[in-house]
Amino acid sequence: MSDASSASRYSPPSQLFHWLTVLCVAGAWILGVFGDDLPKGSIRHTGEFIHVILGEMVVLLLVLRVVWRFVAPAPPLEPTRFGTAGELATKLGHLAIYGLLLAVPIVGVLTLFHGGEALPLFGLSEIPSPWIKNRELKHDYKEIHEFLAHTLIILAAVHAAAAIVHHHVLKDRTLKRMLPAIFE
Repeated sequence: MSDASSASRYSPPSQLFHWLTVLCVAGAWILGVFGDDLPKGSIRHTGEFIHVILGEMVVLLLVLRVVWRFVAPAPPLEPTRFGTAGELATKLGHLAIYGLLLAVPIVGVLTLFHGGEALPLFGLSEIPSPWIKNRELKHDYKEIHEFLAHTLIILAAVHAAAAIVHHHVLKDRTLKRMLPAIFE
């Protein structure tokens, strides 16, 4: 891999954080949408636990991504025929995704707490709810959590579709920059 290619792609840690985030978001969303279809009892409880842990992983990976950006800044955007408007749309899209990667888990924690439930910390410890159980608030926060999660999935799908369009239609390196060098 040449120096020019290396400078125009995301670092291996950035790529790892990105793809692990994709897996955690997808897994958490699937469990969130279909978790109530799991058999009641230990299987459903395990699904809920994994959903929460995946949400915690999303926050951890987000923090690592932001910190790593200071160590290894993102490569410059690929120039396209969309110019400044395209760059602005890209930056706003990334900002919205990052915001939702934080907001969805935060609202999920508030949902747990309003349900009087403790937040398990990666299964190692837990933070007890600071509030008494409030079904109405739990319901409201759950609705917000679900709306934000669906919005995140939609934006992530648009993000992925844009990367595919860049690769197949615009024929630039946008997608390859986030893939390991072996895909070069």
